Amino acid sequence: MSRQDNRNRTLRFFLILIPVLLWSSLAIAGDEHGAASQQDDHGAATAAETHDTEAGHDEHGVASPGEADAHAAAGEHGGEQAGEHEAGGVLGLLTHHLMDTQHYQFLFMDFHLPTLTIGGFELPITKHTIMLITAAILLIVLLMPLKGAMRKGDGIPHGFANFMEVLIVFMRDEVIYPNMGEKYGKRYLGYFLTIFFFVLFSNLLGMIPWGSSSTGNIAVTGALAVFSLLVMILSGMVIHGPFKYMASFVPHGIPAFVIPILFPIEIAGVVVKHFALCIRLFANMLAGHAVITVFLGLIGSWFIAPIAIVGAVAISLLELFVAFLQAYIFVMLSSLFIGSAVHGEH
Repeated sequence: MSRQDNRNRTLRFFLILIPVLLWSSLAIAGDEHGAASQQDDHGAATAAETHDTEAGHDEHGVASPGEADAHAAAGEHGGEQAGEHEAGGVLGLLTHHLMDTQHYQFLFMDFHLPTLTIGGFELPITKHTIMLITAAILLIVLLMPLKGAMRKGDGIPHGFANFMEVLIVFMRDEVIYPNMGEKYGKRYLGYFLTIFFFVLFSNLLGMIPWGSSSTGNIAVTGALAVFSLLVMILSGMVIHGPFKYMASFVPHGIPAFVIPILFPIEIAGVVVKHFALCIRLFANMLAGHAVITVFLGLIGSWFIAPIAIVGAVAISLLELFVAFLQAYIFVMLSSLFIGSAVHGEH
């Protein structure tokens, strides 16, 4: 394929992508401002009810001093709430879009998600749970047929299969094999590719209308980091034996009295590395969507709206790159940590 063809394909890709991101930004903005309008209507109705109640007291008689004080306090409290709502519109927008809830909005409709009870334990289904299930379904639907086609050797892949093969070969030859070695890299290839595409799909789901990035939830990234830690420890113990692997945390040639101090520090260092792995993915995905939501929250007039929408689209393009980058970094660091365990290095 010539260089000119590659440039034409790239240009067509961005010509299609930018309108999609623009529509996504407008859809999210409309969804969020619709929710804010509903809250405003509810606040107005509450204020009207309070006013009617006070008018009723005026018609039927003079309220007692205690009732007058109560009404005055209620009026002040209502005024404070209205002021906070007007001043905190962007904050409310951020909370509504980024936080995990049991309400899922799709096609401008609000669905209340159920709570499952399994063996006496309550398992609430939330917005991020839906996104995790969707990412898992995408893994099965998109990658399983590709795996069968690659095993059969059905010629050169085309289209989407070609793009996926590029990602798989890059992760295998540039990330997993250099950190794990070819011997162990083949054993762990399925695990790392599963983690890579799962994180990638979870990141990208936050870029579509009415979607959400489950990797912006610290519970999700924490679970992924814990899996990486467990695979590292168990791999080192199985390959080298428990005692030899634990002894690798103590450098050779140090005095014996230093070991009780150094060994807990080395163990804590391993935990901190995986904690940083969790925070890195969580913070990057949360921060990117927060910036986009702030831009959308600035849509308040015809003068500001074009600037805010252009800024949201620009940040969305950056977030598209960050979605791939963070999936790559998570797998790269995980393979580095696990590779150090299987090779007996520290």
